[in-house]
Amino acid sequence: MSENSARSVTVERTSTGHFLATNTRGGTISFGTGSDSEFTPVELLLAALGGCTAVDVDLATSRHAEPTAFSVEVSGNKINDELGNRLTDLAVTFTVTFPDGEGADRARTILPRAVKTSHDRLCTVSRTVEIGTPVTATIEDA
Repeated sequence: MSENSARSVTVERTSTGHFLATNTRGGTISFGTGSDSEFTPVELLLAALGGCTAVDVDLATSRHAEPTAFSVEVSGNKINDELGNRLTDLAVTFTVTFPDGEGADRARTILPRAVKTSHDRLCTVSRTVEIGTPVTATIEDA
């Protein structure tokens, strides 16, 4: 394991049902239970799936041409069964267009391979979800 492999965020309660996640660089995002416009944890997971792959695909394609449209829709079904609450049928759908031109033609050619490579190898979030990684929950003495 390299010394730069550790990743972490801190989640703090701001009020009943409302939380603030802070990364090690000082960035923050608020979320909650879905009682207002804040993202829920499930929506943050969907955003992480789409965002991770979007970053990979954007880096691979935009060096050839700036897209005229770039969006990623991520969906899934939240169920409760014998395994507990979870998401099924996760789908990440890209809508990307490029202008006319030689660089744009290269970007269009690269796009399917970039999406596949991100999904199959690069996107830490989707790889973790697909492979499955145990999660440990503990209580630390205050």
